[in-house]
Amino acid sequence: MSDSDAAIDEDDTRDADDTREEQGAHQFDGQLIRRIGHYLRPYAGWIALALTVTLAASFLGPLRPKLVQMGIDNYIVVGDLEGLQRIILFLVLALVGEGLLKFVENYMTQWIGQQAIYDLRTDVYRHIQRQPLQFFDRTPIGKLITRATSDVESLSDALSSGVVVILGDVFRLVFIGYFMFSLNWVLAVVTILVMPLMVWVTFWFRNNVREQYRETREQISRLNSFIQEHVTGMHIVQLFNREEEEMRRFQGINDDHRAAHIKSIFYYAIFWPSIRIISNIALGAVLWFGGLQAIAGSALTLGVLIAFIQYARQFFEPIRDLSNQYDTLQKAMAGAERIFDLLDEDHSLDEASEPVELDRVKGRIEFRNVWFAYEEDNAGNPDWILKDVSFTVEPGETAALVGATGAGKSTIMNVLLRFYEIQRGRILVDGVDIRKLRLQDLRRHIGLVLQDVFLFSGSVERNLTLDDPSVDEKTMKRAAQIVQADRFIDKLPDGYEQDVKERGSSLSHGQRQLLAFVRALIYDPEVMVLDEATSSVDTETEALIQQALDRLTEGRTTLAIAHRLSTIQDADQILVLHKGEVRERGTHEELLAMDGLYRRLYDLQYADQSTAPGGDGALPETVSQDGTVTGGDGADSLPAGGNGSVRSDES
Repeated sequence: MSDSDAAIDEDDTRDADDTREEQGAHQFDGQLIRRIGHYLRPYAGWIALALTVTLAASFLGPLRPKLVQMGIDNYIVVGDLEGLQRIILFLVLALVGEGLLKFVENYMTQWIGQQAIYDLRTDVYRHIQRQPLQFFDRTPIGKLITRATSDVESLSDALSSGVVVILGDVFRLVFIGYFMFSLNWVLAVVTILVMPLMVWVTFWFRNNVREQYRETREQISRLNSFIQEHVTGMHIVQLFNREEEEMRRFQGINDDHRAAHIKSIFYYAIFWPSIRIISNIALGAVLWFGGLQAIAGSALTLGVLIAFIQYARQFFEPIRDLSNQYDTLQKAMAGAERIFDLLDEDHSLDEASEPVELDRVKGRIEFRNVWFAYEEDNAGNPDWILKDVSFTVEPGETAALVGATGAGKSTIMNVLLRFYEIQRGRILVDGVDIRKLRLQDLRRHIGLVLQDVFLFSGSVERNLTLDDPSVDEKTMKRAAQIVQADRFIDKLPDGYEQDVKERGSSLSHGQRQLLAFVRALIYDPEVMVLDEATSSVDTETEALIQQALDRLTEGRTTLAIAHRLSTIQDADQILVLHKGEVRERGTHEELLAMDGLYRRLYDLQYADQSTAPGGDGALPETVSQDGTVTGGDGADSLPAGGNGSVRSDES
């Protein structure tokens, strides 16, 4: 896929996400809260304990102005020093107790939140692992990374302290209101009169900032996708001198992110000063009306007035905290919408309700009238890659698949392993439809070696065993000896503990290929699938692997994709694919004698050899390492579709 196509697909994905989020923004808040609450339910007991602690802390805070009022009116005014000392002692105990309870509350709520975040992130990653390869074909990797990291992290504060702190602030408001009305109901009403204005400002902020959170999260996702893709493909960018162009594209995406973030800052810049101004208006009103009452000679005492000034300040602290928590919840809702949208998008393959048990397989592979398409065309019709493909490979046989790029060779491997689900027909292993087998059972019996080897960062041993405890060291080293990979492993500074770095960058391509071969052989599969497993190694290494293959394929069913026809002369049958159909089948000699597609491919591959064989199956004395021709008149003899115009199934 070209960069422009990727950008178009990325924008389409973003538009689709935005549409779903806009629809869910006002309709499914309650549902989102319930789903978030699902991750808090296992810790309900701890939450109840945290609420109890919060309730106690919420009472001690509003108690302090009441103690101040009592100290002034009951003891300072009348000169009772002993009573004043008791009040001061109570104030100190209230302060210390509130501090200790706040510490317990913060620690418990953070612990609860991190447990819930751990569970949520685990569910997201488990869900991603269950998806078939078709899901990853159309989903940007950066988007998945964003969902599993920053989007999950956006829920951290909400799950850590959101519910408990919100309830704690509500308790504080209730206690403050109780003490205020018990002291002077007129001043209490004056303080509360500004509440409608504060509610209006809060809802204005909510309606605007929610949309900006979603936009900001999406821009982060675009940044992650772009950076991940271009760092991975940096050698292509540098090879074709595209640094300036890709920088221009990056700056465009980065500008969009900056603009979205600055817009959200604008709403903050209005919201917080507005809250502060409103609270100061309430404080001024208390001083005004309280002063008028005092001047008028009412029963308002100095202690009550001072206590109300403190209550006016305290009253708006939980309101500001609630606004801040609302801000946190908005971030959480924006992240939750995207996380649960991903979790709801489940394309995992259906497992049989009563799967057939296969402890051991003989290795008979059969394709019956198989049709498969990766995607549909503009008219909604399947763009068939495999068309009515039928063949049988008996136990212990070796079948080779040849054909031009896009003919369907790798697709056959993909559907055999159920990386993709076929639309029509059946695929059978030992007479059992693979859809009736558990995926783990099916893949446990099939070894796969790809041309493009993927290694994880970590030791050689980890890449060979994938941390499977059932694979012991003896089995691992025996497989390495069979492939003769132990020759280079033993020469590494740390041997099997050598760190191969990210994607195996510290090893040559040939060494990575050997490790992939060992990794497949460790599990002693009954069926071996090879996607041109020797194409990326030098001649000497290829000879070593070929010797191992001769021993290992004996008694095993083997399917091999062959680009170099020299590697499949001895196959029991060769299937020639053309535009998704099996056009020819037979042995090497039989297909040459047919003088059809296989013969044309064979002649083209060795067109530059002066001793091109004439149909007896003998190969030329000298063959280039990759067995291909990089030019010449033979290009015109390619069969139709061999020019790469058909969608490549190797991608």
